[in-house]
Amino acid sequence: MKYKISIAVLFFFSSIANVFAQQEWFKDIKLSGYVIGQYQYTSKTDATPKDNFNTRLVRLSIDGKLLPDFAYRVQAQLNGTPGSSSGPRIVDAFIEWQRYGFAKVKVGQFKRAFTFENPMNPIDQGFISYAQVISKLSGFEDRVGEHSSNGRDIGVQLQGDLLPNSKGRHLLHYQIAIYNGQGTNMKDVNNSKDIIGGMWVCPLEGLRIGAFGWTGSYARKNGTDVQNVARNRYAFSGEYKKNDWTLRTEYIHSQGKKFAFNNSSDITIINNDKADGWYIAGIAPVITNTVHLKARYDVYRDEANWNSSKNMYEVGLDYIYKKKVKVQVHYVRVNERSKHQNYNMVDCQLSMRF
Repeated sequence: MKYKISIAVLFFFSSIANVFAQQEWFKDIKLSGYVIGQYQYTSKTDATPKDNFNTRLVRLSIDGKLLPDFAYRVQAQLNGTPGSSSGPRIVDAFIEWQRYGFAKVKVGQFKRAFTFENPMNPIDQGFISYAQVISKLSGFEDRVGEHSSNGRDIGVQLQGDLLPNSKGRHLLHYQIAIYNGQGTNMKDVNNSKDIIGGMWVCPLEGLRIGAFGWTGSYARKNGTDVQNVARNRYAFSGEYKKNDWTLRTEYIHSQGKKFAFNNSSDITIINNDKADGWYIAGIAPVITNTVHLKARYDVYRDEANWNSSKNMYEVGLDYIYKKKVKVQVHYVRVNERSKHQNYNMVDCQLSMRF
């Protein structure tokens, strides 16, 4: 059944792209996507199965221009279990007014304006997955109990680039957005909105240093009873990316309780109200734009202390063929202090763009 749904979505996107291409209002229409296949082994004692083949992601998107000043994107995820929050679904659906580079306005469903790593394509991110702190505190598998939202929400955003230097490179970027706070494909549940903003400076070519803030809440409803958990977060980010080298680090701190169970109608709340985490990642070219060595130190602390920490030490190697096909292999040593266990992981991924 899930394959029939995926094929139907594929034909739907192709038909829509063909219709749009015949209209004068729609310009530069691009149909694209990517597939990521995965094999993963773990020595974790309670893991079942120990190893697994997996279709990590299959996505298809339509991008283009609407009249001279508007850009749009519709992106669907095709893999997963139909009918579940992680099944086939729309992940992006937005339009952005782009007449002025210093003040672009985006409306719809899109990435939250929080951290450097969150907006990155999963292939370009470079490791087995997004860092733990990005997943838990940027709205992927968010610690509060929100359904899987891939770092996205529904809202409106203002962003822009300021202070161009003599070479045309902008020294300052800002972004601020208002969201429902409920994640993807969901109406609001409470009477408040999330406000997320950030800015970064680019003092040198390839270098950016940023800070972000997030205030809001996530809500669940059971009958007429609505319960809220706060999301008050801040992040500091740094990245240097030049000549095929990448160095990136981010720290996030969160204040706010969480729901006890991953059940949208269960309103039981856990009183733990602090969490944090950070990562330090490096990617170095062996053969420029083709072969890379990678390493990452990745920490998430669900109670903002070392007794609740999960530490991941990751090294890897990738090979990129003509920018379209990428093979990567990673080894990870995991230390889960909260569960008093250590184990190893091996992850292999094959990704293809089209």
